[in-house]
Amino acid sequence: MSPLRVPVADFERSAAAPTDWPPEEEGLPEVAFCGRSNVGKSSLINFLVDRKGLVRVSRTPGRTRLVNFFQVELLDGETRRRVRLVDLPGFGYAKVSKTERATWRPGIEAYLGKRGALRAVALLVDARRDVEIDERELAPWIAARGVRVIPVITKADKLSKHERPLAADKLRRTLGSAPVLVSATEGFGREELWRRLLAALPFDVARHAP
Repeated sequence: MSPLRVPVADFERSAAAPTDWPPEEEGLPEVAFCGRSNVGKSSLINFLVDRKGLVRVSRTPGRTRLVNFFQVELLDGETRRRVRLVDLPGFGYAKVSKTERATWRPGIEAYLGKRGALRAVALLVDARRDVEIDERELAPWIAARGVRVIPVITKADKLSKHERPLAADKLRRTLGSAPVLVSATEGFGREELWRRLLAALPFDVARHAP
C-alpha cells in the first residue's frame, strides 16, 4: 500500500459562531479534532498534513478560541480524496475564565451535535494524562449521532515502548474503541490515523487523480 500524500492543505476560515461556518458541500466530509487544551491538536494536524505552519501552535494552552476549518486533498495511490479538517477549541483549561469557556462551549456542542457533514471525530488524549469526565461523556454523545469516534493518544513518545500498549488498552476499555498512538515529535502514527479516518468517510469523496 502506497503512503498517503497531501499535495493540498489550505486554511479556509475561522468561525466564532455557526453563522460563520463554511457552507456544507455535497460530498465533502468533515473530520473534527477535539480534546483538552494543551493536548496537541495543532501539532497533530500539522503532522497529518505534513506542514509545519498550517495550524498555529500556541505556547499558551487555551488560545484556540475559534472553530478553524481547513481543506485538504490527499493522494492515496491513484485516488484523490478531499476532506475538510476542523480544529475545535480545547476544553478544560483552568486558567481560562468560566465566563469565557461558556462562550465557546455552545459553538463546540452545536458543531458536534448538528453539523451534517461531520463524519468522524478524532478525540485526543494526552499520553501523560488519564481520561477525565469530559472525554468519558463526549465519546458516547458523539457516537450516538452516528459519527465515528477515533481515540488518539498524542505525545506517545513520552511513554516507553513497554507503556504504550498498556496505555492503549486502558483507553480502549474506557472509551470502547482502540486508539491510535501518535507522536509528531518521533513521526509515528500518521499513516494509521489517516487510514482510520478515511475508513469512516463516504466512498463518494474519492476520484482518480489526473
